[in-house]
Amino acid sequence: MRFVPIGVGDAFTELSYGSSIVVVAGGAKLLVDFPDPPRKALREAARASGVDLRVETIDAAVLTHLHGDHVNGLEGVAFFRRFAEGRRLKLAAGPAVLRELWGGRLRVAMGRLTTPEGRRLRLGMADYLDTVPLREGRRTRVGPFAIEVRRTRHPVPTYALRIECGGRRLSMSADTAFEPELIAWLAEDAHVIVHETNLGIHTPYEKLLTLPADIRRRMRLIHYPDGFDRTRRAIECLRVGRVYRV
Repeated sequence: MRFVPIGVGDAFTELSYGSSIVVVAGGAKLLVDFPDPPRKALREAARASGVDLRVETIDAAVLTHLHGDHVNGLEGVAFFRRFAEGRRLKLAAGPAVLRELWGGRLRVAMGRLTTPEGRRLRLGMADYLDTVPLREGRRTRVGPFAIEVRRTRHPVPTYALRIECGGRRLSMSADTAFEPELIAWLAEDAHVIVHETNLGIHTPYEKLLTLPADIRRRMRLIHYPDGFDRTRRAIECLRVGRVYRV
């Protein structure tokens, strides 16, 4: 299993895209979160990594929460999949995210369409998305990936992830305040832990430095602000377009 960061920035970045990765394993590609504009972000990461990351090659996606820097690109991906490819996007997310996704984010832009003949259509989430609920305490199969979720400490419902395939496990914190219990969950049997760091309601880098050396060795940072000094860090920062082995 390997993964390619598509964006590593926060909601205010001028230098990157919103934090997102594509996990590649078992002949499948799993997109985690949706930077905006999605096809441009994927194209740039593909050119840097040498991995084919076009929207057409994405088999499924996971959405961690509904803040714009993580969900804004979903509209474009879902429109492209329906109108350019004639199929739905398989989208996995926690139940609290799925409950609000259509009415709280997508319906205004995607619920009403007009055909070239002038006929008005009303569409629902199921016209665009094949949704898969990810429930806490349960492993859910999405293609070759087994996914587990856990709620994080964030202002909107947000789910951390454990993604496993072929005996390898990648954990991802999503957006969260510093929470030792969450980090212990992420670290359990994980070969790589992708954890956010930022200011305010997020996880301070200094708190991560207090973790045991074994956890810090397996940890990689994402969602860091533009001014974050990525050099000489005790915990490695992810870089867009690099291929990371799990």
